[in-house]
Amino acid sequence: MVEAVQGAGVVVTGAGGGIGAALARRFAAEGARVVVNDLDAGRAEAVAGEIGGIAVPGDASAIVADAREALGGTVDVYCANAGVALEDGDLEQPVDEKSWGLAWDVNVMAHVRAAHALLPAWLERGSGRFVSTVSAAGLLTMIGAPSYSVTKHGAYAFAEWLSLTYRHRGLKVHAICPQGVRTDMLSATGSAGDLVLRPTAIDPADVADALFEGIEEDRFLILPHPEVAAFYRARAAEPDHWLTNMNRIQQKWEELR
Repeated sequence: MVEAVQGAGVVVTGAGGGIGAALARRFAAEGARVVVNDLDAGRAEAVAGEIGGIAVPGDASAIVADAREALGGTVDVYCANAGVALEDGDLEQPVDEKSWGLAWDVNVMAHVRAAHALLPAWLERGSGRFVSTVSAAGLLTMIGAPSYSVTKHGAYAFAEWLSLTYRHRGLKVHAICPQGVRTDMLSATGSAGDLVLRPTAIDPADVADALFEGIEEDRFLILPHPEVAAFYRARAAEPDHWLTNMNRIQQKWEELR
């Protein structure tokens, strides 16, 4: 058992399946009281029933007040897990601004809104934990998915900013950055996901395990695929070399399409 989460009031957004459901299950197994959020009320209720949690369905951007009430007034841990991945392809066709707006709203602004609602109470008491499900795309990129890549960079930047700004005031922040995970979202990535992500894909429970290791070690960056650290270093140290290698993958994907 991880002492830091025993008895804690935890909210997990996008928890009707995939990584979110795995996080909800793991927090419950560790003795936390868990609010399960999802746009799909049926899926939220199913997971909540399985783990003895509380279903609070709805838009992840606007559930903090309801989740706080469901937990008896206090949210100790907030997992900003809900996200959208769109296979935009490229910019040679007209830009779908609605899709870009949706990606920005769900992948970034939902995190901003939640933190804004939670921070006053956390800072007053000197403790709180914000968990952001980012993706390795937030550290690197993802071929065929410009809106996902850009907004996940934004999600990572926001988590980083939260940590550096408030860590001395008791806020713990974790940014989870996996590559492929065997979820519906991976299936929706199509041929690009098949090429880049599926060969090394892991189970959602493995992501939850990585987060809890990070909580115990008090680490900001959570890498369920450890090799991402080397890719991230290469990107920073030799950006042109890294971009050339990524472009080769892009060309291979174009041949497969």
